[in-house]
Amino acid sequence: MKIVNIIPIFSTDPDARVGHKSEDHSFLGYKTHLALSDERIITAAIITSGEKSDGNYLPDLIGKTKNNGVEIEAVIGDTAYSRKENIIYANKEKFKLVSKLHPLITNGTRKDDKFIYNKDAGRYMCPAGHLSKNDGHIKKRDKNRNTRIKFYWDIEKCKKCPIREGCYTEGAKTKSYSLTIKSKEHSEHESFQHSEEFKELARSRYKIEAKNSELKNRHGYNKAHAAGLLGMQIQGATSIFAVNIKRIIKLINDKK
Repeated sequence: MKIVNIIPIFSTDPDARVGHKSEDHSFLGYKTHLALSDERIITAAIITSGEKSDGNYLPDLIGKTKNNGVEIEAVIGDTAYSRKENIIYANKEKFKLVSKLHPLITNGTRKDDKFIYNKDAGRYMCPAGHLSKNDGHIKKRDKNRNTRIKFYWDIEKCKKCPIREGCYTEGAKTKSYSLTIKSKEHSEHESFQHSEEFKELARSRYKIEAKNSELKNRHGYNKAHAAGLLGMQIQGATSIFAVNIKRIIKLINDKK
């Protein structure tokens, strides 16, 4: 639900900021966060500097869309929109959020590290076979972040462990192992994510990608034509108006 507008890296634009398309692909410029109806008409848009997080703007996009008279049954977006507060918001507003959870949430951050939970002892066991000193210290986080549970080991055993390399850091005063406890909201959303309904709805995501491409390739929206956020907002308003008018005319002609 975003379009990235690239500005030359030596731009003197005071409002342009560095954002990231991926881990190794950054840009200097702006983002346009879009909401698109099933008929491919843009129902809401928010233009920000490039560093802003996509997921923050879901409630605003939904609010603008509703104010424009559109009823919302489902929202389709990329992983950025599946943050916990958005899942809670979707449940409250009674629409289906078709956005995949981040792999770190579904798969966890621990994988093949040979730390094993011993259900009989109720504690974690390290690769050397030593049990944790505690049965898990739960750390409550704020309402938008999952709770973490932490296990601690006897540091004296770690110092003498024959396989301590890569596990124990020399000079460390503690050795711990943390896990994230999946929230109720994330667990329920993960179940929905694996449903046929989710997969069927997700097939419509190509529409937003096609609209992004139309704006950038046919209307010059891949480049800011004026400096400043206001200039980008004016460019966005005129470009979105143009593509919406084209789409509305096509829909009218198709009905004739």
